[in-house]
Amino acid sequence: MSIAPDDPLLRLRTYLSEQHLSLNDRLPPERDLSEQLGLTRAALRKAMAVLESEGHIWRQVGRGTFIGARPVLNLAEVKYLSSISSPSQIIDARLIIEPELARLAALHAVANDFTELRLTSRRCQDAKSWRVFESWDNRFHYAIAAVTKNKLLMTIFETLNAVRRSLVWQTQREGQMPPGSYTTFAEHDAIVDAILHRDPQKAADAMRTHLESVQARLIQRNSAGGKSGGRN
Repeated sequence: MSIAPDDPLLRLRTYLSEQHLSLNDRLPPERDLSEQLGLTRAALRKAMAVLESEGHIWRQVGRGTFIGARPVLNLAEVKYLSSISSPSQIIDARLIIEPELARLAALHAVANDFTELRLTSRRCQDAKSWRVFESWDNRFHYAIAAVTKNKLLMTIFETLNAVRRSLVWQTQREGQMPPGSYTTFAEHDAIVDAILHRDPQKAADAMRTHLESVQARLIQRNSAGGKSGGRN
């Protein structure tokens, strides 16, 4: 692991970027993590406080530290929404919400956000299995929502995303991993590029193009008689 020796926050960011962690995965205990990173417990806690304020991790006394923003979802409600939602309805909801999140991300992103967006987009392309791809794809879309710095919109996104992911895991895959020509890769890059250039309309349009591509694949699979969970 290549890290800057005198920057605890960068050490922690680098560590997280190199782990295959999904939303709400638990990090190692603080004692173990401080030893792995070569940090004092005090320095680690300060770095964690920054990441928590950014919505990248959440902590609970007695339970540990977890990836993502602190969940505010009622899991029973998510299960109910999953049971009454079809993949096409989820795509329709995403087409309403996520282009606006991308537009706001282009307006509010800062340097640290750019690092996360580039990382998650690249890791999607490097994935050697569908499960790893979906984990990084989820983190990519979550990162865009987090960049908005709007807690209400993030909660709405998290609810929608939880319903989407409950169906994704039911999807039958073709092949062991996404092909190199998978259109999502270029679509993700276009979204990131628009956000980096702080172009809100282009970011919204790029996200809409991406989701319309997902929608087209969904229709194609349904027409072929296959099962689908709305995979990106």
